Amino acid sequence: MTESIALHTRLKPGAEEEYSDAHANIPPELVAALKETGVRNWRIWRSGLDLFHVVDVDDYQAMRHALADHPANVPWQARMAELLEVQDDYSGADRGIGRVWELP
Repeated sequence: MTESIALHTRLKPGAEEEYSDAHANIPPELVAALKETGVRNWRIWRSGLDLFHVVDVDDYQAMRHALADHPANVPWQARMAELLEVQDDYSGADRGIGRVWELP
């Protein structure tokens, strides 16, 4: 069963264009690693500096643990750390943003 996880991150002021450019050119090895770890889809929306992600994944915590030291993910996370105000440790301990409501 696939789960949908919502996430919120925030860009550093002035990093909007670099962030968009980075995501226009995601390395193929990172895409492969995401798919190999159960990610079915990852969508990101931006409002000002706020980023909202929805990740459809088989097992969110397992994916985060698997990618923590993955050679395709480590340089990507280092790049994102340059652009984001707060970068998590990729421990997989979080559950994303809590769901308030869903259309029945």
